[in-house]
Amino acid sequence: MDTLSYKTISANKATVNKEWVIVDATGQSLGRIGSKVAKLLRGKYKPNFTPHVDCGDNVIIINADKVVLTGNKWNDRIYLRYTGYPGGQRKETPASLVKKGEDRLFLKVVKGMLPKNRLGAKLLKNLHVYAGNEHPHEAQQPKLIDINSLK
Repeated sequence: MDTLSYKTISANKATVNKEWVIVDATGQSLGRIGSKVAKLLRGKYKPNFTPHVDCGDNVIIINADKVVLTGNKWNDRIYLRYTGYPGGQRKETPASLVKKGEDRLFLKVVKGMLPKNRLGAKLLKNLHVYAGNEHPHEAQQPKLIDINSLK
């Protein structure tokens, strides 16, 4: 057996090919679409995935205001954060996050599914969330993908 033919290919900043994709969030469950978007941002659907390199795609989420949460999760689910001061624990619900901005809920959900380091912060900048059908990224020629076809 020729063991020299089995080379592990490791992507780097110069060899990675990043694409722009559009994901429609209409009628999708928030957690399921969030986990698939996190995998797209990370590059896990690509054959040359490298854990320490930004080899994922740039993702545009449209119709973010039409995402679905089952039950009464819009008001019952609580996201906690801490200001750093005594008594500084703050509670937010998904409904209050959407009132502050339609992208805040998706950014919070996807950020929790990315690595907690500098690479995760860089990957989160590749996510663009918009409430309606319109987005200002037509110059990048993004392609629309069906999020339900991804595993």
